[in-house]
Amino acid sequence: MQAPVMAMSFTHIAYEALDVCNAVSWDAVREAISGAGLNPGALALDLGAGNATVAIGLARDLGLKVRAVERDPVMADLAGRRIAAAGQGERIELLVQDSSQVLGRPPLPELITVLGATDVAAPGLRDPVAVFARLRDAVAPGGFLLWGEPFWKAEPSAPLRQIIEMTNTYQTDAGWKAAAEQAGWRVIHVRHSTDEEWRVYIDTMDASVRAWAAANPQAPEASRLMARADLQKAMFETEGSRVFGFGLYLLGC
Repeated sequence: MQAPVMAMSFTHIAYEALDVCNAVSWDAVREAISGAGLNPGALALDLGAGNATVAIGLARDLGLKVRAVERDPVMADLAGRRIAAAGQGERIELLVQDSSQVLGRPPLPELITVLGATDVAAPGLRDPVAVFARLRDAVAPGGFLLWGEPFWKAEPSAPLRQIIEMTNTYQTDAGWKAAAEQAGWRVIHVRHSTDEEWRVYIDTMDASVRAWAAANPQAPEASRLMARADLQKAMFETEGSRVFGFGLYLLGC
């Protein structure tokens, strides 16, 4: 019996075209992690692996052993194909499950990376102090967390905040740092993405989704994807570019 064809989502298409699945480059991620001084062979836990760029970079460029976790089976399939193509199958273990099911599983990692993953500590857990505390309990003594998340660089309008907080809870830059410190982390390194990095991120996703919809006009999801692309582009070009930042925070315990 033939398996049903899964409808494509905006992120499934957009993330395949991106380098890192956020408004940041792998070079910036690598620079941030270098502050941890990890030795080759150290274990890293990459939560919300997405298209696997970070997991592959951790293994290939930094020589780490990586446990990559991705709960979306479509994204996990893309991650698996990219890991194999990069020749990193022996260094990277790909787990298709919720990240909260992996936290605390021995051996504990020396590094946890979280870049834009939703509900990373437990389903529905959004309080930043509680999230940071759960992640601190899941890293080896003296270990590190690379936290990459959007932050409010200006106060958003009430409608925009309401839309965002349906799925995510963002802090200000000071709010992320304060929550991390309250949970027992030391803030070692902070980097904010540039306006150009945001522009590349938005434009790359927009172009890839529009190209897919143009190539697949009869797909039932094509009109929905175009509507999502229009909404995201309009949001960024009006209010989003003013209020959204993206921060990389290397934290140590």
